Amino acid sequence: MAIVEKAAYTGNEAMAEAMRQINPDVVAAYPITPATESVQLFSNFVADGQVNTEFVTVESEHSAMSACSGASAAGARVMTGTSSQGLILMAEMLYIAAGLRCPIILAEVNRALSAPINIHCDHSDTMAVRDAGWIQIFSENAQEAYDNLIQAVRIAEHPEVLLPAMVTTDGFIISHGMEAVELLTDEEVKSFIGQYRATRPLLDVDHPITVGGLDFTDFYFEHRRQIAQAVENARRVIPEIGQEFGRRFGRFYGFIDPYKLDDAELVMVALGSTAGTARATVDGLRTEGIKAGLLKIRVFRPFPAAEIAEALGRAKAVAVMDRSDGLAGCGGPLFAEVRSALYGGKNTPPVVDYIYGLGGRDINVNDLRRVFIDLARLAAGEPVGQLVTYLGVRE
Repeated sequence: MAIVEKAAYTGNEAMAEAMRQINPDVVAAYPITPATESVQLFSNFVADGQVNTEFVTVESEHSAMSACSGASAAGARVMTGTSSQGLILMAEMLYIAAGLRCPIILAEVNRALSAPINIHCDHSDTMAVRDAGWIQIFSENAQEAYDNLIQAVRIAEHPEVLLPAMVTTDGFIISHGMEAVELLTDEEVKSFIGQYRATRPLLDVDHPITVGGLDFTDFYFEHRRQIAQAVENARRVIPEIGQEFGRRFGRFYGFIDPYKLDDAELVMVALGSTAGTARATVDGLRTEGIKAGLLKIRVFRPFPAAEIAEALGRAKAVAVMDRSDGLAGCGGPLFAEVRSALYGGKNTPPVVDYIYGLGGRDINVNDLRRVFIDLARLAAGEPVGQLVTYLGVRE
């Protein structure tokens, strides 16, 4: 077992520590609440000579991702961090980074989008760029944020993937909440991620390439198809690296994390920090003889449709918890994906959606018990109201 130290860290501190151990060649960032602390702490590591990183201070998040894309195209290992409006200002460059196959790692802190102005957690920012070609990994706590960031380097830089990846934490709930984190040694992290060698660096003058070329009807479709294939390749790479991480360090990771699903009839599906509250709710219901279960989704892109369909195949009713709203869509983004994954299966349980926690509104065990009560009625064939419920909204 490789654990050598347990420390009290916030999520931002855990991500900054992982960044220090990864020791990227370049970090370009323009801090924004609640992600400011992670790159601020990392800048201290740069100033103190603890890393060999070139830290580029820029005038906006758009510029940050532009600088990151240029550095990555040149052959550097590159990282950054942002949140909310910063991620949206980056949006143009997020698509370009993926299209240029730049394996940039982004520490993203989930935060609501304006308007109204709000600095607290929901998943609207990450979901807004879910189809930009980035791998998206959600963390339940600071430990997972630390572990996920380290694994993301291997995933993104895999020669059959070469796509950027964002590791998310929930704003303030994880980013500023302190908990125990089991750390690896610098040598273990260095050994796990290995040395990055870009396959087609822009600065290799002996093998010149075109970067950012203009595609019309002749080749654009083919190049986009290559990105889709890289995402498909990540379906194999992500669990392989998660298993290797587990064998070496004792913590195993995959696409999903089922909890008491073997005989579960009523199942909740959740992302991020809410999974911890849902797990406590399930434990309480189990003591009452209610066959409740939880399916935590760790990786949202690529979306693990097959794994979800298999995990939910024995359920009698399913509730999907969305911390963002699809507004004009059919429920929230997670709901749409889960329901689609189940469509056409041998056993397709009824699925309902709960929009909750927007702008950082608390979600507690009593709130989630109400959801399971609705599921019990649904499983019994009783009507439960609308397909999409806004949980905890004042009338």
